[in-house]
Amino acid sequence: MSLTRTLIDVRPLRTSPVFRRLLIGRTVSTLGSFMTMVTVMYQVWDMTHSSVWSGAVGLAQALPMIGIGLFAGSWVDRVDRRRVYLLGNAGQAACSLLLAVQGFTGHVPVAVVLALVAVQASFGAVGAPAAGVFVPRLMPKDQVAAALALNQVTGQAMMLLGPAVAGVVLGWWGIGVCYLLDAVSFGVSFGTAFGLPALPPEGEKSRPGLHGVLDGLRFLTGHRVVRGALLTDLAATVLSMPASLFPLVNEERFGGNPHTLGLFLSALAVGGVATTAFSGPVTRLARPGPVMLCASGVWGVAFALFGLTTSAWAGLGMLVLAGAADALAVLSRTTIVQTRTPDALLGRVTAAETIVGQAGPHLGNLRAGVVAGWSSGATALVTGGLLCMAAVTAVGVSTPELRGGAAAEPEGPAATAPAGP
Repeated sequence: MSLTRTLIDVRPLRTSPVFRRLLIGRTVSTLGSFMTMVTVMYQVWDMTHSSVWSGAVGLAQALPMIGIGLFAGSWVDRVDRRRVYLLGNAGQAACSLLLAVQGFTGHVPVAVVLALVAVQASFGAVGAPAAGVFVPRLMPKDQVAAALALNQVTGQAMMLLGPAVAGVVLGWWGIGVCYLLDAVSFGVSFGTAFGLPALPPEGEKSRPGLHGVLDGLRFLTGHRVVRGALLTDLAATVLSMPASLFPLVNEERFGGNPHTLGLFLSALAVGGVATTAFSGPVTRLARPGPVMLCASGVWGVAFALFGLTTSAWAGLGMLVLAGAADALAVLSRTTIVQTRTPDALLGRVTAAETIVGQAGPHLGNLRAGVVAGWSSGATALVTGGLLCMAAVTAVGVSTPELRGGAAAEPEGPAATAPAGP
């Protein structure tokens, strides 16, 4: 196999100027978002020196996505998705500007900071389902997986770069400048999406309110491939999410060395970036179902072995492997959702996928912490990895459509939104 076909498939960059612009805007705004994430955590800790308030930052970001996401997805499936996305970007930029103002002026209660973070996350919950339709609507079907891989690798690169840039900016210019740069990044994203054509839903529009949400949930429960993909993701994140265990395992196995702890998360990111950069054969294979099942199983195996190892280097190797598996699983899940969901339902299903991606890791870290409190960090890792493998195997055995690839069309009457007023 040639090196060109081994590296990430860049056909979308060559064939679609619209995708190139969107990718630039998305990359810049992702960099700004990671900078703001670090800045908020730094500011809240500096104001309170309380782990409770620091933990509240995660809730302020996650709860709006969970509470608003499905209703936002239903709305997205009734209107022009481009306008909704621009609204989400404008709202997030405004919140970043307000965060910058309070950062420059100071003396703002911490509850106000968290309220602004929650409002910004709410606008993000509105924009995310709209953004989910761009790639399948604007790209040829045989390039959708490649475009999603490009989105993913740039996002992972910004996850590595953003915190480092935030640290430099915080040290030189302070929190206000960090927030201001985030506002500028949303402005870039707004500008790159402004010239998009109108993107109304194709087919029957969503029913308003709760009816539309329920229609989306009926599709999720009725479409075996999409349901299996989301269940596989939940099995991996809820049963085998390791981040909350890293400090404990570092203390138990590696003497609490802060350098080792810092390398744990970096190893996951390195594995993800490297694998996505060489994802060409996977995206051209066009069999995301088996790839997702295998990658999710490897994720569980890697963490079970990480829990057993006493060598720092072997442990880091397992984390690199886990990061690589996670990158393939996420890419495959997103490909399944965006190619197997009818356009009229894509906003709602993308919203559900986003909620799974937000809630699963939080629940997984909670599970890991509880199990470790009863036993040890190593036990929580090993049992979580074994449970993940068992659950992924169960999903694969019970969903032959996912195991065999993915059905090209939705199955059964639940695949389309029912008619209604």
